[in-house]
Parts: sequence; C-alpha cells; structure tokens
Amino acid sequence: MPFGNPLDKYVEYRNKPVAQAIGTRFFTLLEVEPYPGVDLRPGEKVELDRESKIKRIIGRISYDDLTSTAKDNLEGIVRKIVEENEKVFVDFFNKAGPITLKLHTLELLPGIGKKTMKLILDERRKKPFESFQDIQERVKLSDPVKTIVDRILVELRGEDKYYLFIKPPRHKIGPGTIYIGYLEKVRHF
Repeated sequence: MPFGNPLDKYVEYRNKPVAQAIGTRFFTLLEVEPYPGVDLRPGEKVELDRESKIKRIIGRISYDDLTSTAKDNLEGIVRKIVEENEKVFVDFFNKAGPITLKLHTLELLPGIGKKTMKLILDERRKKPFESFQDIQERVKLSDPVKTIVDRILVELRGEDKYYLFIKPPRHKIGPGTIYIGYLEKVRHF
C-alpha cells in the first residue's frame, strides 16, 4: 500500500507507505514500513537485514487485520514457504506425537483421521519419510503440502484451540488454548 492503509489501527500509517508481510520461520503476520520510494510486489521475499527494503517493523497483526489482497495471496505464499522448507515439514510427519490419550497431533491436520494417522505411523516405523512425494506415495495423501498449508491457515485465522506451528494470536490466548510450538522445537530452518 504505497499510500498507506486508511483502515490501519495505527493512525500514523493511514497515509504512509505500509506493507503486510509473513515471517518465513514462524508464519508471524506483520505490518512493515518500507523505505520511501521502495516498491514492494505481492509475494516478494524481503530479507530483514542491513540491505533491506524495510525501514522498520510496525508490529504483529492478526489475520483479521489483513487487507483483502493480502488474504487472497496468503495461501500461495504460505505454500511457497512450506515447499521451501520441505525437510522441516516432512520431519513433522516423522516425529509428530500424541497430544492426549485420544488425540494425536497428526489428526489436527485437515483430511487426516484415525485411519490415515495409523497408516502414517505404520509407514514411518518402517522407514522415515524423506520427502512430500514419499509421503504422497506411501500414505496416499493426495497433497501433503496442502494439508500443512491448510493447517497453518486455520491457525492464522485462530479457528482452533491447538496451535502446532504458529504462536496463538494474543486475542485468542485463553485457558483452552494449547500451543505446541513445533517450529520452535526444530530451529534448523
């Protein structure tokens, strides 16, 4: 938004350039201020270092704060991040464990019920999964990337009490909220 966001919760950014971004490590939604004259394109990857196009991070935002354009682009961007970090998410399929006696972490992924979960557990006991393609072939999960992406989107929207990958939005933290924090446990990506 090169001319600001008239609906921004921060008054000073209603008429200044502002961009909405997502972190590639923990899927944190952010609002950032680019340097004057910098043109950012939707989906562009921008490093936050000395050579950055970003002047400063304004703050963390929730899914509801995203513009309609940002919401439209979010799934594709999350998919790209997941694909670029395949090892981390394949590792999730190899290491995910039970949450309670009756609920397994894998069951929180959209499209995975008891039967598919059991098949994943049986297959990973034989040999750890090596890629999304390996998962797809051995478990017959049509699109493991989409399964992970859909779960991350559920968490970004704050639609479940369990958070496997992202920190719960502040307004969603309550006595029933359970943060598993898988990505914090695997710092290698």
